[in-house]
Amino acid sequence: MSFVAFERVCKTYDGVANVVDALDLEIAEGEFLSLLGPSGSGKTTTLMMLAGFERPTAGHIRLRGKPIDALPPYRRNFGMVFQNYALFPHMTVGENLAFPLAVRKLPRAEIEARVKRALDMVQLPGFETRLPSQLSGGQQQRVAVARALVFEPQLVLMDEPLGALDKQLREQMQLELRSLHERLGITTVYVTHDQSEALTMSDRIAVFHGGRIQQIDDPQTVYERPANLFVASFIGENNRLAARLVETGSDGECVAEVAGGVRIRGRAAGACRAQAQATLSVRPERIAIAAAGDPADGDNTLPGRIEETIFLGGHVRVRLRGAAGEMVANVPAQAAGAIPPVGAAAVARWPAASTVVFPE
Repeated sequence: MSFVAFERVCKTYDGVANVVDALDLEIAEGEFLSLLGPSGSGKTTTLMMLAGFERPTAGHIRLRGKPIDALPPYRRNFGMVFQNYALFPHMTVGENLAFPLAVRKLPRAEIEARVKRALDMVQLPGFETRLPSQLSGGQQQRVAVARALVFEPQLVLMDEPLGALDKQLREQMQLELRSLHERLGITTVYVTHDQSEALTMSDRIAVFHGGRIQQIDDPQTVYERPANLFVASFIGENNRLAARLVETGSDGECVAEVAGGVRIRGRAAGACRAQAQATLSVRPERIAIAAAGDPADGDNTLPGRIEETIFLGGHVRVRLRGAAGEMVANVPAQAAGAIPPVGAAAVARWPAASTVVFPE
């Protein structure tokens, strides 16, 4: 039995369009699941229905097999972390953390002990007497996380909690939240539109678009083997090439021909047939750039000319254009010396296993 289950859940606000459409989703106890997607994809509405702030228009949500559709939020025993922290500005940090415990009528001594443990857990020992206005953004977020965990909830829900932080602090908090989850093992559902957050922290990622889950898998599978073009485009960068399938195999391996007559080997993401049109997807970091005429060593190769090189610290971004279109490669800085100069003939080279073929 799954810990949480959505069964054909729909949500509409106008009676016409479903914001969430026939959602089936199972969440395992102890996992960190990210709901990832663009604005309006249905991910936040899904979280709000799980929290109890919204009710499904159709379908059911179950917790340990029991329906919770009509259960009010305060009876679900879920922790919640919002993007704007939602700390009480007139209360100290200690009072903010004590509030959910006082509501549950815990003894004062236990409240004090839990508050201290929670602050130690988020690396803010001794912050009990400070007001939220005296804290940095990162410290306020830690307090919000501590408040969501202090009453030992069975599930923690996070709605874009790092969205207001700067890049460096956001990346630091990603690692801290992941470490916290590994230590505590509390089931966590995390909403974000930031792919790096989802890839860094998640056990699984559910990619939303148009109110439906496009793919749900572990981060590496979602990145390396996207189910469709939307997932390939939304998760990371990718090069796209229009092609025609010329050979297909029963194991998904296929050969496609792009403009200029170049044949590219790859693996299909769906059913394919010879002569069908397709789109090829290749990640920039999988591509090497070499001088024209260099041996291919069995890799896919695409000829063109170097149009641009940009040094970005750890890698050099190379733009190459040929008959099949433009290819962008992220070449490690230590290999930048082998990149031909701008205007020179060159080839983009990558392994066949790095080509995902999406038949039309």
